[in-house]
Amino acid sequence: METGLTGSQATAQTAIDSLSASGGGDTPEGQINALWEVGSGGDAIAFRPDSSRIVVWFGDASGHDPSGGHSEADATASLTGVGAQVIAINVESGGADGLNATGQAQRIAAATSGTFFPSVTPGDVASTILAGLGNLPAEVTANVSCATGLSIAFTPSLPQTVTSGSDVVLDEAITVAADAPQGSTLTCTTTFLVNGAEAGPEFVQTVTIKVNDVTPPTVSCGPGVNPAGHTPGGWRNAGFFQMVAADNLPGVSVTISDTGTGTTFGPYAPGTYFKLTQAPGTSASTVVPFQGAVDWHFTFKGDATLTATDAAGNTTTASCSVPPKQK
Repeated sequence: METGLTGSQATAQTAIDSLSASGGGDTPEGQINALWEVGSGGDAIAFRPDSSRIVVWFGDASGHDPSGGHSEADATASLTGVGAQVIAINVESGGADGLNATGQAQRIAAATSGTFFPSVTPGDVASTILAGLGNLPAEVTANVSCATGLSIAFTPSLPQTVTSGSDVVLDEAITVAADAPQGSTLTCTTTFLVNGAEAGPEFVQTVTIKVNDVTPPTVSCGPGVNPAGHTPGGWRNAGFFQMVAADNLPGVSVTISDTGTGTTFGPYAPGTYFKLTQAPGTSASTVVPFQGAVDWHFTFKGDATLTATDAAGNTTTASCSVPPKQK
């Protein structure tokens, strides 16, 4: 191990220049131990947390088993321990027994979901490595974390396995449960994984859904109070009312309209006390502040209609009537 993973060409070149071959004298080589070293067993490579781990193994001779005290099974377990995929390339040299003479290369490539190339000339090694990088199976899965009341489904369902570099096309259905809290904001985060590993922030999707408020408010002409703050026994005939309104969410307001002229006043807060006088002979609707505990005095040509409107625009109406004022 001359250098860790690096983006520096100079560092890589220095490491390559420092390599020398010596010893041996027999055909098998020590690659089994080298494969163990780069996996979780030897932990010699500092892979990026979100990286795809690709190990390229090429040569013209089989490996000692065991090698450096580690067997083929040890090497395979070490490689799969970091999620590495092996591109194994048997290079034709005419002098050695071949990388896969004992089946090692083919077995390890298969066990790591990699690729085995059985017969490559020395001059084609570089192009074969590039071909191998684009020919690896990539399994796409997803970790989905959704707030209660929100769910995501994919068509086709995951996992999906494609050739490395190919697209996985998914239809995504986002469902809001019928009992999801109205007016709430729900979030769902999907982290797509390639061969079980996070593939980076560009493969993380966050969906935010505002749940519609579809429940209309309630409204009624409740019993009001007189200026002294008392509810008279004949409050309805006396025209003392309260704008009673409620909703499942904050933000409800009330308007009042004259059915005789179509004039609307407001909005007012729920709980507003008012005095209503019906004067059929009047030509215009009026409102003036009233006395004591009563907030307003409306003089209408017709009856009154209360309209409650919530923050989502849902509305409900109620009628308020009082005996016409006698001339």
